[in-house]
Amino acid sequence: MSTPVISYSPVILSVPGRPVDLQVRVSAPATGTDLPVILLSHGHGHANNLSSLNGYAPIANDWAARGFVVVRPTHLSSRTLTNQVADAPGAPYFWRSRAEDMSQILDQFDLIEYAVPQLAGRVNRDHVAVAGHSLGGFTATQLLGARITDPETGEIADLLERRIKQGIVFAAPGRGDVLNGPMADAIDFARTIDFSTMTTPALIVAGDKDDSQHFTDFGPDWHADPYHLAPAPKTLLTVFGAEHLLGGIQGYDAAETTDENPERVAAIARLTAAYLHTQFHPGNPAWQGATADLAGLTHVESKTTSR
Repeated sequence: MSTPVISYSPVILSVPGRPVDLQVRVSAPATGTDLPVILLSHGHGHANNLSSLNGYAPIANDWAARGFVVVRPTHLSSRTLTNQVADAPGAPYFWRSRAEDMSQILDQFDLIEYAVPQLAGRVNRDHVAVAGHSLGGFTATQLLGARITDPETGEIADLLERRIKQGIVFAAPGRGDVLNGPMADAIDFARTIDFSTMTTPALIVAGDKDDSQHFTDFGPDWHADPYHLAPAPKTLLTVFGAEHLLGGIQGYDAAETTDENPERVAAIARLTAAYLHTQFHPGNPAWQGATADLAGLTHVESKTTSR
């Protein structure tokens, strides 16, 4: 994309009770109004800055060029904060705090909008989507309505964020009853995930080569569970040949990308942006055009009524 993009960071949000301030990066097109918002939740990879407000530039910059305001927080689970929050409640994954970060961003969006040069008055706050990759995908499913039973308290955690109208879920964990890999106990909070309450419309993106054997032997289909087990309306985008980083959405030339493929990343960026444009503006042909043009790289399945 050749559209100029502005990127501003950090915007610092004070959150009572949070061990450190919440920092976010905001990316947006240099021109345009009525801009929808994407809240982008990073994963929990081995890299440092890729799991922070500095990560996911390949897709965030593309989305901004396509007319979105993209807000990337640094969650407490980021390795950039390990020394500051290692002993904080919820460490090391901070599954509840990650979702609460997104609600805080929406609560304080006046501050964000006026802190970023040239952004004030250009945002459509009725058109808000959440996107997340891997553990960030888990965060997105919670904000879209999926519930878990808190393993520490036994209480059901309902973190549905009603101001979020759409979701993009990348390579998220699936059902918890098949967690049997060597790292399964590390994410015990995911064992009770219930997708039946995930009512907000969403696009689930899964790679057909994303075999997360460290968590489960269920195979790549595990990452499609948020589609199959959640109520309609939902759409499943299966990306051919893609592994867990989906060609490299986490960062430019990232060493931990096992399937680096810029064409794949560009296709995913276009498809996900098109999906949101059509969802926010029914009748917009962007999704139909993108899926037709990229049919050789992906497969699309949708459900409009619950099964």
